[in-house]
Amino acid sequence: MTAPAQAQPPSFSTNEFRSALGMFATGVTIVTARAADGTLIGLTANSFNSVSLAPPLVLWSLSQRAASMAALSTGSHYAINILAADQKHLAERFATKDIDRFADVRFTAGTGGAPLLEGAAASFECFNRSRYDEGDHVIFVGEVERCAHTPGASPLLFHGGRFYTEHPL
Repeated sequence: MTAPAQAQPPSFSTNEFRSALGMFATGVTIVTARAADGTLIGLTANSFNSVSLAPPLVLWSLSQRAASMAALSTGSHYAINILAADQKHLAERFATKDIDRFADVRFTAGTGGAPLLEGAAASFECFNRSRYDEGDHVIFVGEVERCAHTPGASPLLFHGGRFYTEHPL
């Protein structure tokens, strides 16, 4: 019997892989939730993507070592806030460790108490449907219960380690 095919070991370093991934321009999101004890959780993520229209599903991923992993993997709801071009300061703030990320940040409580950030280009209120351990990350799949967007808003973009705003071709 023939053994199943398996991937070959990588022919590149972690830094080379990270640099190559940086060539894919992405939007910038802040994933938010309210932990069971009421603590607000928020982190910057650009690993966001749509999965399905029916049912409405989205995905994002988080390092297994993230301090917020326990709260996000056990909570029933979270929100994905797509940042607008003028919210670079929030992207940087929610990527910083050991600070009060929500200090002076305006938001309203969404489903399950997940913060919806004021001024975001779009938001998705998600039921924490499923999780998949893959490599050093967990892939979260959320079932979208509510969504909203700001017509005409320009999104914040990230490419090659830098922030950008859109420019039509």
